[in-house]
Amino acid sequence: MELPSVLEHFPYLGLFLLLFLGEIGLPFPEDGILLLSGFLVAQGITRLVPTLLVVYMGLLITDFSLYWAGKKYGRKIVEHKRFHRILPPERLANIEERFKKWGIWVILIGRHIFGVRAQIFLAAGALRMPPVAFIVSDAISALITVGLMVGIGYFGGSQIEVWKKDMTHVEHLAILALLILLATGILFRYFYFRNRT
Repeated sequence: MELPSVLEHFPYLGLFLLLFLGEIGLPFPEDGILLLSGFLVAQGITRLVPTLLVVYMGLLITDFSLYWAGKKYGRKIVEHKRFHRILPPERLANIEERFKKWGIWVILIGRHIFGVRAQIFLAAGALRMPPVAFIVSDAISALITVGLMVGIGYFGGSQIEVWKKDMTHVEHLAILALLILLATGILFRYFYFRNRT
């Protein structure tokens, strides 16, 4: 069964799978999936509360799995060639300095910076951040992310109907303007050629 088919028939499972596949490196950005979630709610394909629960839990599970991988494999994870593009050793050193200086604020703020989330979560585990501190800070930060991105997706999805209605009005006005121009052109030609003869 293809992913679009899963999304169509099992939208909640599909959203969860997209979050998970994005975490393991496939091109499914977290923000795009959250926007899609809001859009699906606006279009009546999914309901608000189950959608919010699925994407929120999906975020927490995928984030914690990155943290767990960092904690289990420690610094060895950044030495492996496969993870160099996710968390290069020099970036780990930079994040480590930030953790020493800012602590859980790195998680709270870093989640909202596109392109460094996975690195921060891996680093939190590799640097042995306490699991409870990670889960609590990630849960608080994820609430903001989910609320904002699903809200934007919902707003965009609900505006489509308004835009469709507006486009219908624009089309009617364009047709009316075209008819007026056509009638004006016909009248102008009629009177112009009539006066010349």
